[in-house]
Amino acid sequence: MTTQERGATYTEVFANREFRVLFGSFTLLVAGDQVKMLALSALVYARTGSPGLSAAAYMVGFLPYIVGGTFLLSLADRIRPRALMVAGELVRVVTCLLLAFTGLPVWAMLLLVLTTGLFSPVFGAARSALLPDLLPGDAFVLARSVLNVTAAGAQIGGLAAGGAILALAGPAGALAATAALSALSAVVLRYGLPDFPARNASAANPQGDGPVRETLRVNRALLADPRVRGLLLAQWLPVSLVVGAEAMMVPYLGNAAGFALAAASVGLAAGNFVVGRFVSPAGRERLAFSFAIVSGVPLLAFAARPGLVGAALIVLLATAASAVCQLGLQRWFVDAVPEAVRGQAFGLASAGMMTGQALGGALVGVAAELTAPHTAIVLVGAATVLSSLALHRSLRAGGRRPA
Repeated sequence: MTTQERGATYTEVFANREFRVLFGSFTLLVAGDQVKMLALSALVYARTGSPGLSAAAYMVGFLPYIVGGTFLLSLADRIRPRALMVAGELVRVVTCLLLAFTGLPVWAMLLLVLTTGLFSPVFGAARSALLPDLLPGDAFVLARSVLNVTAAGAQIGGLAAGGAILALAGPAGALAATAALSALSAVVLRYGLPDFPARNASAANPQGDGPVRETLRVNRALLADPRVRGLLLAQWLPVSLVVGAEAMMVPYLGNAAGFALAAASVGLAAGNFVVGRFVSPAGRERLAFSFAIVSGVPLLAFAARPGLVGAALIVLLATAASAVCQLGLQRWFVDAVPEAVRGQAFGLASAGMMTGQALGGALVGVAAELTAPHTAIVLVGAATVLSSLALHRSLRAGGRRPA
């Protein structure tokens, strides 16, 4: 029986040396990014005294995904993945040192973060596209689940560490610490990862287009494919709506919102681990549709205005169900996209998810302004159920037509 039939194990995933290298560098990346954005926000606030600019500084790192995901993703398939990932770490090193020690005005700091962040989707796409090569079949799905759990844990750990470093060394010291983490990650990648070749760029780009034109062309081709488009929407819509509901925890719970947001991270980890460990590959795929719907159903309970414990439990269940749905889609997505543009396809999925989550939070905020926070969350739950039903073909069989 193959690992694809019986399901891989986490032991088999971590037995792969190259995956351990990617895992270590990814952990440093996520933790370092949290420290960087926290430190930048504190630095802007110290310079200006403006809460609005401070909040904008914290969120500015997410905005480049829209532009980078639209115009630059083809670079993920045109450049050797190790070189691309190392370059990404070195860009972060230089960015953090410039922010920390050059005394740039606030507008220049924000512009620097925006400009260098344009390539973040490309660096992430190179990492994601490499996983199916290192760990084919179900092992790839478990590797994705490990990185999802790591992202949640490293975000919490990075924020906690960032707060401690800020208290001890100030914003400049925290940015310097982030530069050190990125430099360490660059060393880990450079000396721990083989120099895999770039994907078949000549076959993927027969017209000889530049990276911007090629990215636009391939994005159009991917979105024109009904199966790929359906799988992209299935990865974007339900999870973006659930994350939008999480954005309402602060207005709904006030200072106690951190408890519910921590519960969301626990749900993400639990959904990935339990289903990854105890459910077969075919079973995970069968669960994708039902758990997409289930991710929205708990949110409807906000109509009863639950207290802190109830709200935390609801968010935990919704996030866990969303994680299960995402796991069930991964192998279908790898099978659906052409191998020569896999990096761009993964980058498009990631960029769309980041953009969708930002839009989801904004739309929920508008709904809350017109109604109330708990009502907005209920509406999000209903929208999650309806969007999952609309995407039933992609969520049930990966968009394949029945034989």
